[in-house]
Amino acid sequence: MQSLIGTGVALITPFKKDFSVDVDALKAIVNFQIDNGIDYLVVLGTTAETATLTKDEKELVISTIVEANKGRLPLVLGVGSNNTAEVVAELKSRDFKDFVAILSVSPYYNKPTQEGIYQHFQSIAEASPIPVILYNVPGRTASNMLPSTIIRLATDFKNIVAVKEAAGDLVQAMKLIQGKPEDFLVISGDDMITLPMILAGGSGVISVIAEGFPKQFSEMVHLGLNKRVEEAYKLHYFLADAIDMIFEQGNPAGIKEVFKSLGLSQNTVRLPLVNADENLAKRLHDFTNNSSKV
Repeated sequence: MQSLIGTGVALITPFKKDFSVDVDALKAIVNFQIDNGIDYLVVLGTTAETATLTKDEKELVISTIVEANKGRLPLVLGVGSNNTAEVVAELKSRDFKDFVAILSVSPYYNKPTQEGIYQHFQSIAEASPIPVILYNVPGRTASNMLPSTIIRLATDFKNIVAVKEAAGDLVQAMKLIQGKPEDFLVISGDDMITLPMILAGGSGVISVIAEGFPKQFSEMVHLGLNKRVEEAYKLHYFLADAIDMIFEQGNPAGIKEVFKSLGLSQNTVRLPLVNADENLAKRLHDFTNNSSKV
């Protein structure tokens, strides 16, 4: 899918100081992405603190992003759970007219076998009316979706079109790229190794850092896709410290400090997450203020 090549961002859910969803800030963040070269938007991923949102709040976030986007960029919707039947039920009941694909995380907490993971996504593929992006993030799910399982799913189900690979393992990513069907996309889910993954044959990224620094990170991705290696690595190393910082005390606490520095939203997160401490907030503020020089 050409619309999923390049830089996607996992949008935050901005909150006001009273912890309610900040609709105006969310609209401003969507426009900030579009104005600075992002290729597509991911709605209700982990970075959106989706686990803390009520059903009504999720619908508010979706409708706000769709309205702000106005059809300008492709939209991907996070639809995942460790309850297969729950995901299938949502896929059969939701209207997906505004979305080009779903992003579905490998089941967390249950720790299924590889066969269990395969059958979970088989059920999703058979129920989904739009293409499916697998999401492998073992640091959060406590189980790694192996390349052999991903390749098996990609081969068996034509509507499974991509994987967001966030194991942080470049060797595993290369095995995926080596063995995948020709049109299947391997998308980085790890900001720090996005560029080497692209240079190895990956298709881009679904990023956290890119929503705070969309112009620089998106330019790096496109330079990498065009094999302009030296220019791409200059931007990679400029952003590397910021990538470390935004994850230092949890996601999205770090990236929300960036948005606060940019004047786009508050830094409010919901428990069990807490705000970045004063030291990290200052370092992120200083980096953000200096980033315009590149």
